[in-house]
Amino acid sequence: MAKLIRESFAAVEAKAEELSQYFYGVLFSVSPDARALFPINMATQRNRLLRALVYVVQMVDRPDELTTFLGQLGRDHRKFDVLGRHYDAVGVALIAALKRFLKDDWTPEVEDAWVTAYGVISKSMREAAGKEIGPAWWKATVIEHRRVSRDVAVIRVRTDQPLPYRAGGYVSVEVPQRPRMWRYFSPANAPHDDGTIEFHVHAVRGGWVSRAIVHHTRVGDVWRLGPSLGALSVLHTESRPLLMIGGGTGVAPLLALIDDMSRWRHNPPVHLFFGGRKPEDLYALDDLRGLTVTCPWLTVTPVTEEGTIAGGDRGTLAMAVTQRGDWKERDVYVAGSPSMIRATIAKLLAGGTDLARIKYDPFTLD
Repeated sequence: MAKLIRESFAAVEAKAEELSQYFYGVLFSVSPDARALFPINMATQRNRLLRALVYVVQMVDRPDELTTFLGQLGRDHRKFDVLGRHYDAVGVALIAALKRFLKDDWTPEVEDAWVTAYGVISKSMREAAGKEIGPAWWKATVIEHRRVSRDVAVIRVRTDQPLPYRAGGYVSVEVPQRPRMWRYFSPANAPHDDGTIEFHVHAVRGGWVSRAIVHHTRVGDVWRLGPSLGALSVLHTESRPLLMIGGGTGVAPLLALIDDMSRWRHNPPVHLFFGGRKPEDLYALDDLRGLTVTCPWLTVTPVTEEGTIAGGDRGTLAMAVTQRGDWKERDVYVAGSPSMIRATIAKLLAGGTDLARIKYDPFTLD
């Protein structure tokens, strides 16, 4: 089944954008009420569907990881008020889209593989959603909005009731300026007793939500936060030295991990590489250097592609990390843009780091 799914998806991947457009056309025809669950602008949603499909295809023969991912996805989808019939309609639309674009390659065997696979996906998501007893989303009020560079803002919110999340994870966020346009962001702090959560947001070009957050958020705005997702975490029993690599606001989940570790009695050594294109992109560097004073187990190396910073390295994060030496004996945490994550992991693997020691969330920020 895994082989058939991978081969058939590879045959249509070049037309993935057309496939996703056709998929949503069928979905909204089969289930017209499903249209109200999505934003008016569907570009990001289509991209999110493709990324989810790619991830499922990659994980199809790794059931434990796939089940964890699907469980999180099912719990997260509760915030959309998804009903059982919507899962059925998605299955119909997915099979119809694959059949249309695979054409003669859509054999009975391929159909059976995809029908079986979607049955597993749907079952895992429905069961996880059905077992969840907590809120589908949490209300959070903005208590601080601070611009730390031209395109980056630090926002602190306070939830009306405790949102259970683990340092290093991420949550989906809906802001009043962009209703129904949920986006994923990683808290930059470990859970606090007062319910405050800090987000670091970069206004990306063409980013409807990120630009609204950075440029138009006001104190008093009420956000909605989805349940905690993600796989990045450091166990209290961890003794192996750690290597952390964060690009831009991708450093946020690593900051949350360090914040959590700062409360421990004993810590493994941590070397954090924090990178950006220019020195001004390293918006959190002063705070990180301050942490090294109170956390002697922490070492911070800034990295810039252009310009220089005292005590820093020059080049891409992937180059800087691998030029610093051999990291084979460390567990590695990577967070940033998808392209940065791919490039960094490729360099680490080429340098001999075991893939099993590299931790990252492949399905996070849009």
